[in-house]
Amino acid sequence: MKPRVPPPVIWLLAVLLMWTLHRWVPIAQLIMSPWTWAALLPAAIGVGIIYDANVRFRRAQTTINPLNPQLASSLVMGGIYHITRNPMYLGMTLLLLAWALWLGTLSPWIVVALFPFIITGLQIIPEERALEKLFGETYRDYRKRVSRWIGWF
Repeated sequence: MKPRVPPPVIWLLAVLLMWTLHRWVPIAQLIMSPWTWAALLPAAIGVGIIYDANVRFRRAQTTINPLNPQLASSLVMGGIYHITRNPMYLGMTLLLLAWALWLGTLSPWIVVALFPFIITGLQIIPEERALEKLFGETYRDYRKRVSRWIGWF
């Protein structure tokens, strides 16, 4: 299975779905202003993680194109990649979490909860297969040491 939809497009669709749910099916108001400003913390962390991951890819001079992971020229394992194998997707998830906090209603949280599973199925698993073919035992050892997301997940 080869990834077909760029992850930023999947993320943007998630953002739009969250807004739609907030607007048309708000369920309950969980967070009121000024507490919605707490969204800045996970947003800043998410942006920082994505930035660091991109910088590391550029330094390694390897492809950042998620639709063609088979074109990777090196396996990036340092920095944030020492904590999570998928920092860009973790950063996207944190940005969705921030958006849900900002919106303040319950219904957008459904998307936040589903996004990691969707991106794992559509993108991460195909990427992992491609990287294992390219880097073999080195990638398998890396997978044993570093979680797909963080911790047990």
